Amino acid sequence: MADEELNPKPVAEQRDRLPNEDAPVFDLGARPDIVKNLHPVRFIQDEDPLTPPRPGIGLCLSGGGYRAMIFHLGALWRLNELGILRKVARVSSVSGGSLTAARLGLMWKKLTFDVANTATNLEPLVMSPLKDLASQTIDVCAVLRGRLLPGTTVPKEMAAIYRKHLYGNATLQDLPSDTEGPRFVLNSTNLASKVLWRFSKPFMADYLVGLIPNPKLELATAVAASGAGPPFLSPVELKCRPTDYDPKYNGKLHFKPYTTDLKLTDGGVYDNLGLETVWKDYETILVSDGGAVSAPEPRPKIGWLQQTYRVLNIIDDQVGSLRSRAIVAAYQLHLRKGTYWGIRTNILEYGLSNSLNCPFEQTTALANTPTRLKGMDAVLQERLINWGYAVCDAGIRKYVDSTAPAPTGFPYPAVGVG
Repeated sequence: MADEELNPKPVAEQRDRLPNEDAPVFDLGARPDIVKNLHPVRFIQDEDPLTPPRPGIGLCLSGGGYRAMIFHLGALWRLNELGILRKVARVSSVSGGSLTAARLGLMWKKLTFDVANTATNLEPLVMSPLKDLASQTIDVCAVLRGRLLPGTTVPKEMAAIYRKHLYGNATLQDLPSDTEGPRFVLNSTNLASKVLWRFSKPFMADYLVGLIPNPKLELATAVAASGAGPPFLSPVELKCRPTDYDPKYNGKLHFKPYTTDLKLTDGGVYDNLGLETVWKDYETILVSDGGAVSAPEPRPKIGWLQQTYRVLNIIDDQVGSLRSRAIVAAYQLHLRKGTYWGIRTNILEYGLSNSLNCPFEQTTALANTPTRLKGMDAVLQERLINWGYAVCDAGIRKYVDSTAPAPTGFPYPAVGVG
């Protein structure tokens, strides 16, 4: 792994190292125990990995602060142009991706789609408010107010900012129903049970604790929980009553304090791609990854705290790398259809003669944007959107729809990607 860290291979290149489309397909049905371990997600008891997924498209939006939030806007832009966005059945997100997903979900019923299934008002309803937020630094202010002012906390301050700029007093019940649009699932990590706590319109739940139907929780609080990056923005604390839960779905941890005192942290702690809540259900999985990796350090600190922080970053990098490779392998083994595109992907590895011009050095510089909620200038935002647009396009046209028309240029042609 040391060589890989020094010269990381983009996912598209990793894909070429796996069995190609002409390789024989294994008789996976003969060994369900093996198939279970080939998926990039964990199957729990009573879940059969051989059960065919339902037709439909699931879209995953990763974490990564403002960097991921804006990168995903570029991907949404291209998916919308191609008429794919309207066909998505579920959007699953964590952290920075949840900022984007929650705004899209809140505005979904107001989007106007033309005959080509393209939303004509996506930019003013979804993109502009997110870009406006990204121009402001909010994490430092929230930490200072949450630590210094009585009667508040850092997560409450984060929720207040999201409420003011993006979601108002909307609740999870303001998201579209399954007959009105995609189901939006915002994921956080339950510090007590160690698994995902998921927020959606029909329910919020943790399979070990239980399920609360039709939650009235504010959307701003759910987003704050999904992006409660430890240690400064975490945890979001929720109080629930035992009577809130549907008794048909009680898990093995369905007792106090698991059911009543929830402590939730960033969804990326458990699943930085938001993969869990779509992979088991849908046939086609699109993954947009705006996550980061830690940079090499020629003279790493050896003090206990600094060393521990560095080790945790290395562990997180490796977990993310393993999961992205597992996704690619699962595509190649025909466990699912779809494609993965990442902010660190080299667009040339898709092998398209008409992909947009995105020099790897320039896109790598964009990928190295810090994982913060720190204000970005307009040029950086536009370059991140251009990059998300271009790499999403390459992934879709290479592995999902080869007949899709090539783009005529970047959304913001004046700035390119660097």
